[in-house]
Amino acid sequence: MAPSKKKTKEVVGTLRLQIPAGQANPSPPVGPALGQKGLNIMEFCKAFNDRTKMMEAGSPIPVVISIYKDKSFSFDMRSPPASYMIKKALSLGKGSATAGRGSSVASIDMETLRSIAETKKDDLNAYDVEEAVRIIAGTARSMGVQVKN
Repeated sequence: MAPSKKKTKEVVGTLRLQIPAGQANPSPPVGPALGQKGLNIMEFCKAFNDRTKMMEAGSPIPVVISIYKDKSFSFDMRSPPASYMIKKALSLGKGSATAGRGSSVASIDMETLRSIAETKKDDLNAYDVEEAVRIIAGTARSMGVQVKN
């Protein structure tokens, strides 16, 4: 038997955006970014909003859009950024402006770090959850959040 010759679409570019869940619309930054590449803006907005309707409304979702030669597209979604998840878990408005200089805005325990790491482990460059916890702890420290052991 001869191997099947499955035609794959030729990718001509990728686009990275961060869009609030369920809130994609043709206004900036989505509309101009997609329009510049010649993609159907409303088709993307409907597809994105449909796939994120079960997520927490307004949480920032990183999206990688693959653009094909025939002006079609596909997109992959990632989990929200670690900094967003840390701020949400601690009910913080923002991190410290002077992180690393003795001032901390809050403290986080290892259980909370572990739950965030388990949510994000597929998006992180880590072999196991322990490495993912260390990455998330580093993000917390860079935000001025004290990590409790």
